[in-house]
Formats: sequence, structure tokens, C-alpha cells
Amino acid sequence: MDVMSAALQGLEQAQSKVDQSAVRLSHLNAQDANGMPTDTVDLSQEMVSLITAHNDFSVNIAVLKTGDEMVRQAVNLLA
Repeated sequence: MDVMSAALQGLEQAQSKVDQSAVRLSHLNAQDANGMPTDTVDLSQEMVSLITAHNDFSVNIAVLKTGDEMVRQAVNLLA
């Protein structure tokens, strides 16, 4: 597996974490027909999930930049 593919897969996984957290957060304060809460959302866990996803994005972007620089250097050496 090359570096770029691994980084892109990591970005997709981070996006999935954000999407899942957004779905859970959208249920915050949701109520059923009787006005009772339908779901409890652990805000601290959701913040940890979002911070983790942010860090995953940052790391994978850095990997993509490094991979791009490596390809650029290889092309310059061959040219």
C-alpha cells in the first residue's frame, strides 16, 4: 500500500468519525411523543471523538504533503 492511499483512507475514516458523532449529537435533547428524552448523549465522549477526528485529519494531511514532496523530489531527480 502506498503512502498516498493510506493517507486518503485515513482521511475517509476521520470523516466517518465526524459523521457518526454528528448523528449522535443531532439526537441531543430529542424527545418522544410523550416529551420524554429518547436518547442520552455523552457530550464529553463526543468532544473526544471530534478532537480525535481533527487530529486524524491533521496527521493524514501531513502524510499527504510529505508523500507529495517525495514524489516531487523523485521527479526532479529523474528529470
